Amino acid sequence: QVQLVESGGGLVQAGGSLRLSCADSGRTFSTVAMAWFRQAPGKEREYVSRIAWSGDMVWYADSVKGRFTISRDNAKNTVYLQMNSLKPEDTGVYYCAEASTGWGSTSSGGYRYWGQGTQVTVSS
Repeated sequence: QVQLVESGGGLVQAGGSLRLSCADSGRTFSTVAMAWFRQAPGKEREYVSRIAWSGDMVWYADSVKGRFTISRDNAKNTVYLQMNSLKPEDTGVYYCAEASTGWGSTSSGGYRYWGQGTQVTVSS
C-alpha cells in the first residue's frame, strides 16, 4: 500500500512563506506526476499545482501562479511546494497526490493515492 505523508504546514502571517514536503513510499514515484490540492473550510477540494514525472514540466492554478513553486526529488521520493507571499485565502488543508500517469491532470479523479493533508493557516 502506497503511503503519502505531508509535512511543513503551520501558521504564518500574510506575506510569509512555508515549504511543504510530501514523502511517497511507492516504487513508481519517479514515473508518475505528483500534485498538490487544497481544501478550505466549507469549500470543495481544489487543484493547486502538479509536476510531471521527470520534473521538467510544471503547472499551476492561476490563483497561485508566481507565488508557489512545485519541485520534486526522485532520488528521495519527495515532492515539495514552496509557498511565498501567502494570503489569507491560501488557508486550508493541503494534500499531495500521486497521479496514475506521467503528466497528471487538474482533476482529482486522475490521482490514485492521497496523503492525509497538512494544515496551512495564513493570518491577516
